[in-house]
Amino acid sequence: MKVHPYLNFDGQAEEAFNFYKSVFGGEFSSKMKMSEAPDGDKLPEEDQNRLMHISLPIGADTILMASDIVQSWGQTLHQGNGNYISLHPESRKEADRIFEALSNGGEVEMPMEDQFWGDYFGSLKDKYGVFWMVNFNEEQS
Repeated sequence: MKVHPYLNFDGQAEEAFNFYKSVFGGEFSSKMKMSEAPDGDKLPEEDQNRLMHISLPIGADTILMASDIVQSWGQTLHQGNGNYISLHPESRKEADRIFEALSNGGEVEMPMEDQFWGDYFGSLKDKYGVFWMVNFNEEQS
């Protein structure tokens, strides 16, 4: 089984994913606006420009995916710390690079530090309100 994180945004999905692409590299494997969906042209113009779906491979077996909510359908977004995306890079240097890039404009909860359980770990909320954990374990890499 593969598990892929799926995020929701309030009109910022494309901006956020361009940012994530700058952090992780790669190319979008799909990107579709609401206007491209059946009857998408009947949505208010603001909703037509929102993303129905976007996906970005960020590892060999992981695809980060997202969409924007559609306010005209009564959808609302409630950001919170109930979900984190936990990343496990292959080196301490890569852990630092990813953490620094994701925390740019965001809020660091725990800076990258060696932890009592033996891992190098940090957590943050990025500028889009998405919560991330970056974890490196020398013995597991």
